Amino acid sequence: MSNQFEPGSDLSPTKRALLALKQMQSKLEAWEKAKNEPIAIVGIGCRFPQLCDRPEDFWQLLIDGKSAITEVPADRWDNDAYYDSEANTPGKMYSRYGGFVPHLQDFDAQFFRISPREAISLDPQQRLLLEVSWEALERAGIAQDRLTGSQTGVFVGICGNDYWHRLLTKNTPKIDAYLATGNAHSMASGRLSYILGLTGPSMSVDTACSSSLVAVHLAISSLRNRECDLAIASGVNRILLPEVSINFSKARMLTPGQYCKTFDAAADGFVRAEGCGAIVLKRLSDAIADGNNILAIILGSAVNHDGRSSGLTVPNGPAQQAVIRQALERSKIEPHQVSYLETHGTGTALGDPIEVGALGEVFGQRSTAPPLIIGSVKTNIGHLEAAAGIASLIKVVMALQQQEIPPHLHLQQPNPHIDWEQLPIKVATGTPWTRGQQQRIAGVSSFGFSGTNAHVVVAEAPQVERKLAQLVRPLHIFTLSAKTQSALIELATRYQDYLATTIADIGDICFTANVGRSHFNYRQYIVTSSITQLGAQLADFVAEKEVTLHLGQIKDSSTKKLAFIFTDFGCQDAEMGHQLYQTQPTFRQAIDQCAEILTNYIDVPLLEILYPTPKESALLNQPSYAKSALFAFAYALSQLWISWGIQPGAVTGDEVGEYVAACVAGIFSLEDGLKLMAAQDRQLLTNVEEGLLTEVAKKISYSAPKIQFITRFAGDVATYQYWCRHPSLTGKLFAQRLQMASSGYEICLEISPRPAILNTNTEGDLLSNLRQESAGYSQFLHCLGELYLQGVAVNWSGFDRDYLRRLVVLPTYPFQRQRYWFE
Repeated sequence: MSNQFEPGSDLSPTKRALLALKQMQSKLEAWEKAKNEPIAIVGIGCRFPQLCDRPEDFWQLLIDGKSAITEVPADRWDNDAYYDSEANTPGKMYSRYGGFVPHLQDFDAQFFRISPREAISLDPQQRLLLEVSWEALERAGIAQDRLTGSQTGVFVGICGNDYWHRLLTKNTPKIDAYLATGNAHSMASGRLSYILGLTGPSMSVDTACSSSLVAVHLAISSLRNRECDLAIASGVNRILLPEVSINFSKARMLTPGQYCKTFDAAADGFVRAEGCGAIVLKRLSDAIADGNNILAIILGSAVNHDGRSSGLTVPNGPAQQAVIRQALERSKIEPHQVSYLETHGTGTALGDPIEVGALGEVFGQRSTAPPLIIGSVKTNIGHLEAAAGIASLIKVVMALQQQEIPPHLHLQQPNPHIDWEQLPIKVATGTPWTRGQQQRIAGVSSFGFSGTNAHVVVAEAPQVERKLAQLVRPLHIFTLSAKTQSALIELATRYQDYLATTIADIGDICFTANVGRSHFNYRQYIVTSSITQLGAQLADFVAEKEVTLHLGQIKDSSTKKLAFIFTDFGCQDAEMGHQLYQTQPTFRQAIDQCAEILTNYIDVPLLEILYPTPKESALLNQPSYAKSALFAFAYALSQLWISWGIQPGAVTGDEVGEYVAACVAGIFSLEDGLKLMAAQDRQLLTNVEEGLLTEVAKKISYSAPKIQFITRFAGDVATYQYWCRHPSLTGKLFAQRLQMASSGYEICLEISPRPAILNTNTEGDLLSNLRQESAGYSQFLHCLGELYLQGVAVNWSGFDRDYLRRLVVLPTYPFQRQRYWFE
C-alpha cells in the first residue's frame, strides 16, 4: 500500500530522520514540562493548638504574635505526678508544657458512618484526620460525592501511637476486632480513602518530624506522574501519654521552659505539640481549567537522608544543603529568588546553628537581592512532630495570601554560634510581603530525627483574570444540608456569621454552596437576591420563623422516580417566560432553535409571537400560531430542566403537550414536531388544507420512545396514524397521571405555561414549573428547590453552566461530636 499520504513520505531518508528527531524532541519537551508542572494548592484544613480550628484562626494567632503553648491538660496525664525539674529522675519529665487541641475524646462517628463500638477503638489521630481532610475538601469547593471512584490520592504523615499503647496496656480484656484497624498507621490513609471512596494511591508515611512534608512530596510526584488527578496530603499528631515526653526529656530534646526559642542564645529544646493539617492538591493546569480557588503553587520538592553522619539523630548540614539545592533545581529557581524560608527551627542548641549554616551556604550569594527572611512556626504552636511540616507549609500559604510575613517569636538575643554578621539572613519581625513585579517565592524545610529531610518550594498563585459577567440572574437559589437537624441549624448560624463580613459575590456563594458541598438528608433551600436578604432569611430559620422556611428531610435513600407532564391550558398572556428568555441561555437557545426552524413554516417570527410589542400582542391568541408557539415554549422549558439534571424517566402530555412529550421521548425530532404543530395551526385556520396534518405526518420518521411514554389514546406511537389526530381531541390526562403513579413515579413535574392539574386529587407529588399567580423565574427556582427537598439529584454545575462563577471559601460542616473513649 502506498504511503504517499503519510507525513514526510516524500522526504529523503536524511530529512525523514531529522523530522523523526524533531518529533522525538517535541515529545521529550512535553514530557519534561509535565514532570515539572507546578502543583496548585486549592484547599486547606487545620486543627492547631489554641483553638486554631480554621486557617483564619491560625493566621490570626500568627499575625498577633501569640503563643499557643499551655500546661499539659488534665485529660492527658497528671502533670504533677510526672514532673520533676531534674532531668535524670527516673520516670519523670522536666517539661510541664505543650500545644494541645481540644475534643480529644469526642468524635462525630455518625457523620463518617462508623459504629459507636468501632469509634471507641479509633485512634484520635484518625478521627482528627477525617475531620480536617473533609474540611480541606469543603474549603476547596470539592464535594465528596463527586470524588467517589476517582483517582484521588491520599498521603498521610503520622508517627505517634499513643492510643494503641493505651489500649494495650490499660484495657487488655476489652481488646476487640477494631484495635488494629483503628490504630495501625496504614489505616490512617486507608480509612480516609475508604470513607471518601477514593481509588488513587493511598499511603501513610513515618519519617518522624518530616513525615507530613514527605507526604506532600509524594503527593506532588504522584500528580506529576499521572497516578492521581487530585491529592490530599496531610499530617497528624496527638499526645495522650507521658512516656514519649519522658523519653525526649532523657534525650535532652525538650525545653524546660514554655517556648521554643528558635535562633535565640537561650535555645534549649522544643515544646511538644499536636494538631493536624491537610492540603488539597491539583496540577496547576487542571486547577485553572476547573476554576479552582488557587491559594498558592508548589514549584518543586525534594527528599533525602543524612546518611552516615556524626550520629543517628544529629542534624547533617551538608545533607540539608543538598535537599534544598535539589528542590530549587527541580523548581528551576535560583537561590536569590527565594525571599522567605520557613525553617525546621526546633530551637535546639545543636540544630539551629547547623540549619542556619546550611542556609548560608545555599542562599549566601545575594549581592543585590534583599536578605533572606527566616522564621519558625514552632515558636507559636510548638513542635507538631509528624504534622510539623504541614503546619509550616500552611503558614507560608497564609502569608502569601495575606501578603505579610508574621513575626518570629521569643528571639531576645541571637544565637552567638550563628554568624549573623556575615550571613544575608534576618529573622522575621513582621514584614509586608506584597505582590509586585517579581513572583513571591518561599521555601519550607522539615527534617526528621530519622535522618530524612524534605524541602518544598512554594510560590504565589498566578493571577487569573476574571471576565466580567455578561448575564446576571435576578434571583439565586442557595442550598444547605446536614446529617442532623441540629447540625443544619448550626451550619445556618455559621453562614450568618460569614455573610455579615464577606465581600464575596452572592452568585459565587450560592454556586459554591450548591456545587462544592455534599447534599445530606436534612435540607433547606432559599431563593434570594442578595447577601443581606440571605442573611435575614437564615436568621429567620435559626429563630424558627416559619415564613421563609423551605425545609425537607429525605427519609428514604432510594432515588425517587420522576416524570414530566406536558399540559396544554390554551394560550397564555404575552410575555410568558420572557424573564427566562432574558436570563437563561439554555432556554433562549432552545427558543431560538425553534424560531429558526419555524421560519420555514409560519409567516411571523416566533419571538414576535411569544414576546410581542404592544401592536403585536394579539398574535399569540391567533389560531394560526398558537400551537407552534406553545410547543416551542414547552420544549424550551423541558430543555432547561434537563440541563439542570432533572431527567424524566417517563413523559406524557395533553393536546399540544403530548407532541412535546413525544419529542422529548425521542419519538420524532424537534423539527418534525414543529412541522406537525405548524400543520395543525394552518389546518385550524382554514378547511382548505383539511388533509394537511395527515400529509405532513406521513413524511415524518418515527422511532420507539427512548423513555417510557404514556399515551392519551390506544395505538402505536411510532406510526403516523397516531399523530394524525387533532391535538385538541379530548384525552384522559387524569388517567395518564394515575398510570404514572401506578408505575412508581412518585414525583411529576408539570411543564406548562400555567398549571392545569396541580390541584387535582392524584397520588404522589405534583409540582408545576410556572404558576399564573407567581413571578415566573421565582416560581421556577422554588420548583427546583422543592425537587431538591424531595431528594432529586440536581446538576448544580449545569444550573450555573452559562454564568461566570468562581469557587469561594465557605463555612465548613459543624461536626456533632460525642464521647468515644476507653475509660
